[in-house]
Amino acid sequence: MAASAEPVAATRVVILADDLIWSFRLSEAVTLAGGAPARARRIGDLERLLADGVGHAVVDLTALAYDGIEAIATASRAGARVLAVGQHDDLELRKRALAAGADRVLAYRKLFEAGATVLSAWLRP
Repeated sequence: MAASAEPVAATRVVILADDLIWSFRLSEAVTLAGGAPARARRIGDLERLLADGVGHAVVDLTALAYDGIEAIATASRAGARVLAVGQHDDLELRKRALAAGADRVLAYRKLFEAGATVLSAWLRP
């Protein structure tokens, strides 16, 4: 008799983006990669989700409602894996994001061209 497999819960991922369109697109990419997105618009929302056990965060670096570098540092200090997304030509901001604790910093274009593949690899333990 074959053992029955229990369904595996999708990895929860905080999507921190203050723009509704980017939030939707990032959430869609996480879903396609097999994750379960939880949207946040402010650092306080991020902190609540991290305290609730969410261990991955995608941070939009171009937000106006929060400081993306502070958000990365907050998530990193909480032990979360962090993927940051931003403009391809802002090299200084990308360097600061990595220094703050981001695992990777992707340009929007890269994320939306190969998002499911990139995110699937990042979500694996």
